[in-house]
Amino acid sequence: MNIAAMRCRITVQKNETVTDRIGNHVNTWTDFYTCWATPVQGGGTEKQEAGTTNSTDAIDFTVRYAKCLEGLDSTKIRIRMGDAIYNVTAIDPMGFKKTSLKFKCERVKR
Repeated sequence: MNIAAMRCRITVQKNETVTDRIGNHVNTWTDFYTCWATPVQGGGTEKQEAGTTNSTDAIDFTVRYAKCLEGLDSTKIRIRMGDAIYNVTAIDPMGFKKTSLKFKCERVKR
């Protein structure tokens, strides 16, 4: 793992259900963990949806292993880097050595 390549600050956010002031349950994204990461631009892909072709921007983030990141579910987290938001599609434990984790992500179109 090349520590010098970890040049981007990312925030891992969790999807949680909170109760607002009048008792309604609302899904919100809360900041869970902030760290430095190595971004690796992946190849973009195209998907056919409802008769249209949509392109996706793929990126991988490699971070140092932390105990709090163990056992995360990729469907309940997302990554924020600056103003960009990325949905996590998979989490790779990098050979189960507990030295680093790789988050495979797709950029959210807003």
